[in-house]
Amino acid sequence: MLAKKIKYVTRMTKNLLIALLASSILTGCQSLTQQPADIAEIDAENEAIGAPEADVNDLDFIDTVKPVRSDDAKLVAKKNTEKADANLPPEDLWDRIRAGYQLDLNIDQPRLKSQLRWFSTHQTYLDRVSKRGERYLHYIVEELEKENMPLEIALLPIVESGFDPFGYSHGRASGPWQFIPSTGQMYGLEQNWWLDGRRDIKLSTKAAITYLKRLNNMFDGDWLHALAAYNSGEGTVMRAIRRNKNAGKPTDFWNLDLPAETRAYVPKLLALAKIMKDPAKYDYETYFIANQPYFEEVNIGGQIDLAQAAEMADVSIDEIYLLNPAYNQWATAPDGPHKLLVPVDSAAEFRTKLAQLPAKERVTWIRYTVQAGDNLGGVARDHNTTVAVLQDINKISTSFIRVGQQLMIPVAGQNAANYTLSSHQRLLKKQSRSPSTNRIKINYTVESGDSLWSIAQKYNTDSKTLARWNNMGLGDPLLPGKKLSVWMKPDTSKSTSRSVVKRVVYTIRSGDSLAMVADKFNVSVNEIRKWNPKVGRKKYIQPGDKVTLLVNVVGG
Repeated sequence: MLAKKIKYVTRMTKNLLIALLASSILTGCQSLTQQPADIAEIDAENEAIGAPEADVNDLDFIDTVKPVRSDDAKLVAKKNTEKADANLPPEDLWDRIRAGYQLDLNIDQPRLKSQLRWFSTHQTYLDRVSKRGERYLHYIVEELEKENMPLEIALLPIVESGFDPFGYSHGRASGPWQFIPSTGQMYGLEQNWWLDGRRDIKLSTKAAITYLKRLNNMFDGDWLHALAAYNSGEGTVMRAIRRNKNAGKPTDFWNLDLPAETRAYVPKLLALAKIMKDPAKYDYETYFIANQPYFEEVNIGGQIDLAQAAEMADVSIDEIYLLNPAYNQWATAPDGPHKLLVPVDSAAEFRTKLAQLPAKERVTWIRYTVQAGDNLGGVARDHNTTVAVLQDINKISTSFIRVGQQLMIPVAGQNAANYTLSSHQRLLKKQSRSPSTNRIKINYTVESGDSLWSIAQKYNTDSKTLARWNNMGLGDPLLPGKKLSVWMKPDTSKSTSRSVVKRVVYTIRSGDSLAMVADKFNVSVNEIRKWNPKVGRKKYIQPGDKVTLLVNVVGG
């Protein structure tokens, strides 16, 4: 296999040099800035852009959730030839996708060759995103077929989000199809505290298809222009076409002066399509995906706790979240949509149990008596809900509440930590994960007047990195009181001219000792005891104990 890959790369490099020489002869002194000079330069550009942003965003907790029918999927993979001979639908969804290709893949372009090389040398990535897409691909293919659209577009969520339904970019794009808030609203994808329609598998897919069809019509049936516009906006592509027309240059995608991300975006999709069309050519075996529906939509008739729904469907709560990633909280939205996607094999049992469930048991409620000093905002915050939700449920038209008043509050039926993929738990997991070894986390509370830029400057980092640490977009609102994680490097140089003393609160973990903590933060045990008199009086420290440390740090 290695010899084949070396031969392939050598042949590709030779062809590329010949193509570039011919291009130079034909174009004379025309600038080649629109087409990088060689594969090394293209690869450098590709590495700078990187894999889909969502894929590098700590997805191990998603990838561990095994698709419901992955165990027996391989058992029917060998029947495809028999099916084809009998003119029956293929059992492998990839065969169905290949049969629906419409784009021209016979393109000799350096950028496409670079993407082919990247994907063909990152085959575990292809397996990983295919496994994630197993839940959604059949539905996407059926929707594309209804509109007679190229089935190569079924691979677009790999380029956009790595098939991560929770994918969130620094540009505030969300979901498998990566809609920004304004475009999502334009296509009817509701976004509120309870849910984000941009992550709804069915609604976002239909919205993406509608948007792509409109773009295709706008660019007179040119799918490459439409795909480029989906990435960078129709205005960007139109201006690039207009510039080339005015300069007497070709206006096809490959000759347009577009943003670097867009220049790589379309080749990524085409490269994926080529590999999936003829995987053996690239020494790749596709991950089998059954050519049958994975999920079924159930009308639930009202709000329901997602943990209870998972139990009734006999699947994990993570599986429910991955099929219904639009839901931010521990339950479906009280005002709808009153629907839930469950695995096909679970649908009948789920409907039966749902019909037997009394309405009052769908969600857990508590009755709270207002105390002196309470306000509606504080009560909402303490119970992980919003003022608007409390006002609606308790028929309160203002924020005024009085001592002794009783409020009905919906609460999660299980411990909050069990709702692993709720927005709150995903954020906690992201904020608690160090971006690299030997980093110290500082908890920062946003103050009035703060911005991502000002906080980043304070800790000698940049806004994008700070946003990534906290799973935020650069344009997300930053309200006073919000908790941010800042990851700092300990200063081991002992240079007083460069050191900055920061107060760090560290929570003792299982297996920790004061000596281990002291070593980790480059301080002494005696200093820890001096800074924490209560701890100093203890014979042993326990998991959950908090110690304050004064640490010399430098930014980075």
